[in-house]
Amino acid sequence: MPRKERAMRIGELMTKNLETIEAGESVRVAALRMRTCNIGSLPVLEKGQLVGMLTDRDIAVRSAALGQDPNTTPVREVMTSTVITCDANATLETAEQAMEEKMVRRLVVVDGDRRPIGLLSLDDLATVPEEVLHAGEVLERLQQA
Repeated sequence: MPRKERAMRIGELMTKNLETIEAGESVRVAALRMRTCNIGSLPVLEKGQLVGMLTDRDIAVRSAALGQDPNTTPVREVMTSTVITCDANATLETAEQAMEEKMVRRLVVVDGDRRPIGLLSLDDLATVPEEVLHAGEVLERLQQA
């Protein structure tokens, strides 16, 4: 009888070098951090707890388009407060399902105290040979919405 392979876990694939931003920091500080780190999103923390997600799109659509001053506008006014999270021990299949159901391209991986410890993106899923087809299907459904 063939041995069943163990399902890959989110913690094995997630980006572990996670950049974050405090909710009270200015949008400009966040944008500079995104530029310096060449990333498009930052989990937002307040007193060590995850309270939101800030994306480059949030900055463009919720702040710049409204003429807000990036030097004085705090991240908390621009961030998306609903953050989809997952546990590092969950399977990649669980991550795919969450991304598809919630219509998001990335999940913040949190510990038991809801502190972010990593980030899993749809692009990360596409790097796993057996997940490439699934990631493409999820992306296609996200683009249709």
